[in-house]
Amino acid sequence: MINLLPLPGDATPAVRALGWDWAIEEACQNYVAREAVQLTEREAESLLEAADTLYDMLVQAIPDPISEEFLRKLAIPENLWAAVRHSWEDERHWHLYGRFDLALTADGPKLLEFNADTATSLPETAVVQWASLVAAGQSEEGRQANGLFEGLEDQFRHWRALNNDLADSLLLVYLPGSAEDEANCAVLAEAARAAGFPTPHLCPIDDMRVTVEGADRGVWAETGPEQWQKFDFLFKLVPWEILAEEEPDLTADLVQLTLSRTVVIANPAYSLLFQSKGLLAHLWDTFPHHPLLLEASLQPLPGHHVRKPFFGREGQNVAEIETADAPEPKAEVSGDFGQQPQLYQRWAELPTDAQGRRYQAGVFWAGEACALGFRREAGLITNLSEFVPHLLV
Repeated sequence: MINLLPLPGDATPAVRALGWDWAIEEACQNYVAREAVQLTEREAESLLEAADTLYDMLVQAIPDPISEEFLRKLAIPENLWAAVRHSWEDERHWHLYGRFDLALTADGPKLLEFNADTATSLPETAVVQWASLVAAGQSEEGRQANGLFEGLEDQFRHWRALNNDLADSLLLVYLPGSAEDEANCAVLAEAARAAGFPTPHLCPIDDMRVTVEGADRGVWAETGPEQWQKFDFLFKLVPWEILAEEEPDLTADLVQLTLSRTVVIANPAYSLLFQSKGLLAHLWDTFPHHPLLLEASLQPLPGHHVRKPFFGREGQNVAEIETADAPEPKAEVSGDFGQQPQLYQRWAELPTDAQGRRYQAGVFWAGEACALGFRREAGLITNLSEFVPHLLV
């Protein structure tokens, strides 16, 4: 059972007092609950330790060399194969961060999935949930497992050091028209600035210009009226698989620039291996019955399980199925990813509160597990589910 502590008050003044107005975009505020999940230190440690162990397992599960058969099994787009292999073999292509979604079950934490490429909820986790404690007068006594900003800063600093032959120019791009994605990139930009990137620049990806010819070869953005700058470091809050499918020409150019060390991109192309839900089945085959894993397969499972698309996003097209003999879903989220290859994963009972709402733990990894946050929903968890702060007791 989840125990909750009310958090009265408005977090906005506390966030503004920190000078971090970028963390309180409307999209980041409206669904942050005004109460906190109460966790013991041991419960928090178990979630953080699980994420660190799982990351090591994911790395160990990637075969050497990475075969075409393996890439096809995970449904990696062919126009990214070269970039995936290249980035995996060259550590200068650094994985900055990701978010593990875990079920805190009676048998301990269980992996639901790993958002390895373009994980969001950075403002809520890094800033707003702490400001919620401040607004409620709980910050003096209260503590959180919340070192996300510091973890991101360390990761940017290390990424810079690995690529010190490149200029310290960083461009962060996001899908146009998304205030949420822009706010997430703003958190990353602040961490990058603290890590030594002097003037990170944000813009929608449509405003980025890429050329592979002549003296202008590289990635460019307009930083002021008629002022164009070339960037050697690129962070894209745009999924690799969407780029590969919807922008094949841009993808080909970015791959070419990556292979020639004209630009270094995060999260790197190999993060798509971790992002693919197909890897969960491979992980179960590699570490069968591991206590942190749920049974997973590329074929329907007997009994209670979940069906989810390999590269689904925001909970779309996730279906709860009670038995393979009755494949009609008990519950299903509509979406745009139903035609993708599907993963079948054993159902995990999420903890609930007194009102019957389910809670899913999000554990951010940035070099190591560093921060917790929760999502809650009466039904299946989606991107519209409430974000709930936490408090260590």
